[in-house]
Amino acid sequence: MPKEFRGSYTVAVTPFTADGRDVCEGSLRAFIDWQLECKVPGIIVLGTTGEFLTLTPEERRTVVETTVRHVDGRMDVLVGTMDAYTPRAVGFSADAQAQGADGLMIIPPYYYTPTDDEIFEYYRAICDAVTLPIMVYNNPVTSNRDMSAKLVGKLTRSFENIRYIKEASMDVARVYDVIEETGGVMNVFAGERPVESFLLGAVGYVNPYGNYLPYATTRMWDLLVEGRIAEAGHIQRLVHKVDMIIAEGHPTYGHQCYSKALAKAMGYPVGDVRPPLTKFSSLGAEGEERLAKMLVIFEEIDALMVDIDARSKAA
Repeated sequence: MPKEFRGSYTVAVTPFTADGRDVCEGSLRAFIDWQLECKVPGIIVLGTTGEFLTLTPEERRTVVETTVRHVDGRMDVLVGTMDAYTPRAVGFSADAQAQGADGLMIIPPYYYTPTDDEIFEYYRAICDAVTLPIMVYNNPVTSNRDMSAKLVGKLTRSFENIRYIKEASMDVARVYDVIEETGGVMNVFAGERPVESFLLGAVGYVNPYGNYLPYATTRMWDLLVEGRIAEAGHIQRLVHKVDMIIAEGHPTYGHQCYSKALAKAMGYPVGDVRPPLTKFSSLGAEGEERLAKMLVIFEEIDALMVDIDARSKAA
């Protein structure tokens, strides 16, 4: 019986050495240990946050092999295996399966603005090559295509592998639309607004904030499942404040460099980003000021979690 994916899955950064030339396997293992300590149920490597476009095929294999071996079955491991060239996406998917991944996360071919038929054939080729569960990834900002609920329904009905979707269209109502279109067969993971997505039927969250707030954001989803919506909403509002501090910066700063800087601030150095992304080290005083503001909010989140955990224990 296929493994069932549920909960908040950290979409992880890729740790690099200080000079950015190599994947830092030691930092990756330490980062995974932190996720496990925080009871994160799953990790997704080689996603957008993981800078997958900057890695060589050999580096991709290193990330997958190191992650799968170190996790050793203690949480789910999903691998981003997308590519603009279908045969490469097929090859990456087959490699991830051979290395022991539990599932795949795959965005449609980017750059080309593919038609629905081209997207369908892309997923068909991958599904013909692997048996792993596939999480399709709907992100119009990076793929230049918004997969409609109708297209997602066609994929779900056509391929047994496709039973999950990361829905990041910025239209939270799409969660409901996809579930309705697929008769509840498709399992939706929120790409943003996790509380609202849960209330519309999402079963999990692809979580970039797990790179620096793994415990609080994992508990946020657990609280939703427990019916403690207001407490989960409180965590989400504080995390949103962090998000807004990042968003106030120049768009090319991106979440990746701040994610890495914040992970380091939490005691888990993972290097900086690779070009063309703006390095945190190049932001100077502005970056440090933003970082300091976010760490103040982290203290507020920590205090909130102490209170929530105390109430959980008392109950």
